[in-house]
Amino acid sequence: MSNRNSQANKQAARERLRVERERQKKKEKVRRQLTVGGSIVAVLAVAGGIGVAVANSGGGDSGGGSAKWADAASAKLVQPANTSGKNGTEIIVGKKDAKHTLSLFEDARCPGCAGFEQKVGETIQKDLKAGKYKASIHLGTFLDNNLQGTGSKNALSAMGAALNVSPDAFLKFKEALFSKEYHPEETGPDKFADNNYLIKVADTVPALKGNAKFQDAVKAGTYNRWAMEMSEAFNGFKDVKSTPTVKMDDTVLGTDSANGKVAPSTPDAFNAEVDKAMKG
Repeated sequence: MSNRNSQANKQAARERLRVERERQKKKEKVRRQLTVGGSIVAVLAVAGGIGVAVANSGGGDSGGGSAKWADAASAKLVQPANTSGKNGTEIIVGKKDAKHTLSLFEDARCPGCAGFEQKVGETIQKDLKAGKYKASIHLGTFLDNNLQGTGSKNALSAMGAALNVSPDAFLKFKEALFSKEYHPEETGPDKFADNNYLIKVADTVPALKGNAKFQDAVKAGTYNRWAMEMSEAFNGFKDVKSTPTVKMDDTVLGTDSANGKVAPSTPDAFNAEVDKAMKG
């Protein structure tokens, strides 16, 4: 279970995002004039003359680091196919006519989410195919702040590229990211920050294996801005205090803890709570 930031920290994060967007808009005006051959030329005034600093623009196969995400704040918004709502921040999977909705709140780097998906994910996918309910997926990136790094954002952007292929490719890719084989240790290297690693994981999904369009989108950061919009939308859910948080319609599933409900950890417990919530 991964705890979210306090309310004050969430508000501060939104304010930082707003300020960063404004800063990047101003920066873009300068970059358009000073960009030469893929390098950003920053003119710096120095005593007695002018110095020139050249920095790589970032965002290559390795992921590009924090500079890439600073740029993403002012990048053009590209919404993946199979999304809806404001800025494409609503992800609904399953049969549209299903009467009930399972809401999942997760962060790609969350070890608790990985454990939940490993134990209950298959049950959810079977229920979606059967039309027992549809699922509303909400993905945050708060662990990039808590643990340092950019893996949550980078993985979310890659999931957008998978969603653009199909909802099934998205679900299978998300499943692979949370699997025992590929999910990184919480205190280990930030593997999801590496685009090559994400593409390696995606190659386990038939619809994504060798898919040039998907790979190009991951490397180019096509859905980076969308990932930031998804993260901001996630922060808007005031009652979600930790991940994973699982709801059936308006009922939060799990057992009480100091940091909110702990999601059911077995298929039997999950099914029992889902069935109870669906009966009202």
